[in-house]
Amino acid sequence: MTAPVRRLPGRLTAPEPGWTTTADVVVIGSGIAGLTAALRLRDRVDKVLVVTKDVLNAGSTQWAQGGIAAALGPGDTPAQHEVDTLVAGAGACDLAAVRVLVEEGPEAVRELIALGTNFDHDPDGELSLTREGGHHRDRIAHAGGDATGAEIQRALIAAIERAPEIEVVQHALAVDLLLAEDGGVAGVTLHVMGEGQRDGVGAVRCRAVVLASGGLGQVFSQTTNPAVSTGDGMALALRAGATLRDLEYVQFHPTVMYLGPDSRGQQPLISEAVRGEGAFLVDFEGRRFMQGVHELADLAPRDVVAKAIMRRMLDTGHPHMWLDARHLGAEFWERRFPTILATARSYGVDPVTELIPVAPACHYASGGVHTDLWGRSSVPGLYATGEVACSGVHGANRLASNSLLEGLVFSRRIAEVLPGELRDWADPAPDERSAGLVAGTLRRELQETMTSQVGVLRTAAGLADAVAVLEKLAGVPAEAVDLESWETTNLVTISTALADAAALREETRGSHWREDFPDRDDERFAGHVDVRAQDGELRLEYVASPPTDTL
Repeated sequence: MTAPVRRLPGRLTAPEPGWTTTADVVVIGSGIAGLTAALRLRDRVDKVLVVTKDVLNAGSTQWAQGGIAAALGPGDTPAQHEVDTLVAGAGACDLAAVRVLVEEGPEAVRELIALGTNFDHDPDGELSLTREGGHHRDRIAHAGGDATGAEIQRALIAAIERAPEIEVVQHALAVDLLLAEDGGVAGVTLHVMGEGQRDGVGAVRCRAVVLASGGLGQVFSQTTNPAVSTGDGMALALRAGATLRDLEYVQFHPTVMYLGPDSRGQQPLISEAVRGEGAFLVDFEGRRFMQGVHELADLAPRDVVAKAIMRRMLDTGHPHMWLDARHLGAEFWERRFPTILATARSYGVDPVTELIPVAPACHYASGGVHTDLWGRSSVPGLYATGEVACSGVHGANRLASNSLLEGLVFSRRIAEVLPGELRDWADPAPDERSAGLVAGTLRRELQETMTSQVGVLRTAAGLADAVAVLEKLAGVPAEAVDLESWETTNLVTISTALADAAALREETRGSHWREDFPDRDDERFAGHVDVRAQDGELRLEYVASPPTDTL
């Protein structure tokens, strides 16, 4: 089963490197996945270089509100966490990867605590755990009430600052991999947006690259992802010959604060933990429409809740639904969810006394660079971890609060094997890939198209329209070689692969919802959709595998 071939730039148009440096390992990304990898590699290789597109704390980790999931509570076990993860993943998880996640997760979280992360505790001094959608146990550790990601990021950055042997390059876009004659990693080109010796495009010669660059949220008009999430790592890996897997599985968080029809970019997330503490969804008539939809009602897996909200929006013609958390009270809100409370009030809504308008928005990419259980991609010397990767743990729909855990666990695993697998230093081979660059001014049209045709609801006709628009955009060359055009080219590349994968998967599974194929089809589509590129030619392949939630 294959899909049409698409033509895209084989590499990004960029000036020749004006400077060169070296490092054994380059880590691209500075969230929980990247910084964990760097910290654990620093004593195992001679030199680690961390590259981040903005400043160290600008990625998605700091925005994680709910927490990090692990079987840490009394009566909970990794086996129970495994079952919840497999059910949420709708049959598309990798069982071995899920087992690694849940079994190694508790120790990894304890090490995060030992590093200096200050999680919340109850009055008896025990770790405070809560529940989110899809979980049957209280197993979500949180910090600062609803500022878990920010606290984890703070602790990791503090540890990086205590490790002067780790070099950090901020305000740097990873442009493309430099490839050796054997197709493996020989280095990476960067564009550093600053002044000094390393201003502009340069090259880092290295023996391995760890991609931890986050997701693709800016593909859509509304997302909970920060502005830096433009799919750069996935696009870089695809152009280098790596396999991307399951890109069609984009999770839309059901409860993102609705700011009006013209709002664009990063939107305020109303954490699932608010529902975990007793909030519930209602329609404009005040009816609790999640009752009877799923056994967990308002705490059903995210795809179930997002679809239920969308159905009510379509049935009633309203642009959003409501989250009712008024009964939690002012004292509880101020203690448990101070960040969300302040954010909502800044937009003129007081959750203590008012309903919160909510609608689904792009939240998390469950697919990405296909890796094995040790973070290895199909390109020698290229590893991937966190949201940029498809490790197999999330399947068709990530279980709440498994994302931070995935970055933590699989970065630790990469650090275990990478030092023993370091490639010999290699010269970059002549790059025969066709260079190209799409006009940066086209981003708005791309986002509007992806949101309307490749968003929560998908059909064959809508996907065909999206692909036609994307093909048109890919043919509009940039007038300038700049950050906006590099990012937009990456967005066009990933959007095209995503739309093609969504068109190929003629079923509804997890976060992939085809209105024209409303049922899950294990006979034809229990496996995975892989995307590869050769000099800009995209090729899709369906890889059959049995469903993992019925084993």
